[in-house]
Amino acid sequence: MAQTSSMKLLGARNMSCIVERMEWNNKMDLIAYGTEKGEVVIQRLNWQKIVTFPTPGEDVRVRSLSWQMDETLLAVGYSNGKVALLDAESGTIISGLIYEDDIKKVYFSKAINSKENLGTYTCNVKDKHRKFLPKLQPMTNIDPCLKTLDQKSFPKGSPCFLVVIMRSGKVHLLLLGALQAGSIDLTQHILHPQEFDVYDVRMNGDCNAIYALLRDGQELILLHFQNQVLQDCMAPMLELATHCAHILETKNYINDTQQCLTEAWETVQLEMDNKLTRYANSQPYGVISAHFLELHVFGFATFEVEEFLTLSEKGFKKIANSVDLSLSNLQSLVFKQLNGAAINMFYFLNTIAGFGRMSHFFESLISPDVANEAMRACGAFVLKVHELQRTIDTLAYDMKLFHAWMIFTILRLSHQEIPDDLVLTEEENIAMADFICAMEPELDDRSDDEDELDSQSETPPPARSKFNLERVGQYLDNAYLTQPYPRDPIQLWEEMVAENECLSHCKLFVPHDTNLSLVQQRDKMFNAIDAVFHKPTESISGSFKVSSTVICNDLPPMEPGEDLRDKDIVTCSYYVNEAARSDMLACTISGQEAMILEFSRAGDDSVRCTRITLEPGLFTTSVPEDFCYLRFVDLQFYNESSLSILAQSINAGPGMRPHSFFIQFSLTAALNYSTQHRMGPLVKLSETTMSQSIHDIVDGAAFKGLDGFSDMLAVSGSRKVATVLSDRKRKMTIFEMEIEEEEDDTEMSQASFLDISKESVLAGVPDAEKQEA
Repeated sequence: MAQTSSMKLLGARNMSCIVERMEWNNKMDLIAYGTEKGEVVIQRLNWQKIVTFPTPGEDVRVRSLSWQMDETLLAVGYSNGKVALLDAESGTIISGLIYEDDIKKVYFSKAINSKENLGTYTCNVKDKHRKFLPKLQPMTNIDPCLKTLDQKSFPKGSPCFLVVIMRSGKVHLLLLGALQAGSIDLTQHILHPQEFDVYDVRMNGDCNAIYALLRDGQELILLHFQNQVLQDCMAPMLELATHCAHILETKNYINDTQQCLTEAWETVQLEMDNKLTRYANSQPYGVISAHFLELHVFGFATFEVEEFLTLSEKGFKKIANSVDLSLSNLQSLVFKQLNGAAINMFYFLNTIAGFGRMSHFFESLISPDVANEAMRACGAFVLKVHELQRTIDTLAYDMKLFHAWMIFTILRLSHQEIPDDLVLTEEENIAMADFICAMEPELDDRSDDEDELDSQSETPPPARSKFNLERVGQYLDNAYLTQPYPRDPIQLWEEMVAENECLSHCKLFVPHDTNLSLVQQRDKMFNAIDAVFHKPTESISGSFKVSSTVICNDLPPMEPGEDLRDKDIVTCSYYVNEAARSDMLACTISGQEAMILEFSRAGDDSVRCTRITLEPGLFTTSVPEDFCYLRFVDLQFYNESSLSILAQSINAGPGMRPHSFFIQFSLTAALNYSTQHRMGPLVKLSETTMSQSIHDIVDGAAFKGLDGFSDMLAVSGSRKVATVLSDRKRKMTIFEMEIEEEEDDTEMSQASFLDISKESVLAGVPDAEKQEA
């Protein structure tokens, strides 16, 4: 028999645009919804908007929303293949991923209980590195708005999996949102890939198996995958994933520092791009060095040099101070930020290499040789950073000496008094002469024919060297160095490596490639680091084995070229019942039938099946006519003992407005009508189960009438709220659940629910007008 119970209307709003997805936070009064414009809005129970995240591109739709358990972190899947992790508390994008295919669904698994998966390995995911490594300085010079999705920090909180389901059937697992923890292609495990669609893929409560609900030809099936690596190596995986997150954050920090370095170097060039550069560009190549050397050695200035030196001493000091400040900023970025990040990276890679030596725990996750090669690449990057630091120090010293000499020369030619601190020593004079000689590096020998072709060509010649600033700028280009750093004869190790080529190829020593730029060395290090994390992905992906195939029901045939999204009759919901150690899956198998499966994780390999229908049974009596002709619209688990169902009337009479019903179905009352099955290689539930009318289940279903056509449902048992989307997804109605019976003033009858639209309209009318109404 149909029952009625209490629900309290909290409010209803007509939305400004179509709402396509809704999801309640299980801990806080926050609901997230995605609009047809691709925006994601987070608001409170009282309709107060917290933050609105804009669409990532034109014509992009929101495919899925999922809150991390007990956190303010929201995972969003978009139709263009992007997955973004949004923080409702700070209103920022934490991190993001980009895939090449349309997203079906993204969700966070339950929090991994490491105590249940430790085994003999002690997992300590706390940040031990903070005891040994100084905290990296923040990037104050970079605009946060300029950061791309992959340049942000990774989320913190309870360890869990982020599961990304693609419409093509590929499923990707990410541990802590950082470590690629395997993938699976569902089309490789079905018989009819041309008639395929994936409805949902869920990890079990122990995070070592997967349930995949999909269409295979004309059958709705559920595949159960076991994974031995996930079962045996969860604690080592958590340890590796934590270090992977630190490494990815350090990679992002290095990229940010590289961006700041490029901006700081452009500032140096901008400061030089004044009278100094204009004078250099106005002279033939090689003349500047000759004229300055003549002025330095003999004290004779040509007419061009005298015209150039008409700049006042005060103006030249201003230019010198600006250039010195810019170079000082460049030195700080390299010495503090870049060098600190490189040392942090070496520490994390060294730790992972140490994990690789514990083969009993990490054999399937880490290859020691690949980890050691990544360490060598990181060491080479550290050497390249020190090389750049020495190059900048040399340039800063030379430019400071050059500016002092220029001020000295201006004062001497203008017959002014020269301070003693401007007089150069013998060593400084020699260094100044070397700097002048190196101002314009020798160009490659070119024939007369090549010069003539260049003069006839419309292509501009390559940029001129401006006081040989390319010594630093070449390190920031993705090209080989044109002026490698000269070998220091005082360094005995460099001499030894030069004389013994075998040392440069020995894996016990860090290689130092003097021809690579900083950008090339960074990319080489990143590629070596990426290779470290290929093995866990390959090991976990190869360990997925189908342990059971459950045939749920037959589906209508698929027409050629038909898009299953146009008439999708399958909707599903998943819930992990920790108290009973079981995984619960509810899905509609036709317009009027649904199946509730409960998989045991207690070791007995059993599944309990409850099959229900909205139609009256053969012996159903005393059912209102409105309850007899319904179809499923949506369903969600309210908690472990209740299933919330949204149903729609099938045949409304002429001139009658169609109506919907909110049904609270008791899973406890339906236990007597369920069947128990053993999980084997093949389980045919379609042949061994029968549907039971929800009207015949005593105290099983509580109906609440809703006005109009309802489209979507979102419930939260922990928050005791339910949200119904209606009127072509433009009206959102929020209810409070589990109202006590004695609260007669707030209890709503079925008739009052049919007046929801009127109450929502009156909610925006002044009190005086309400009384008249």
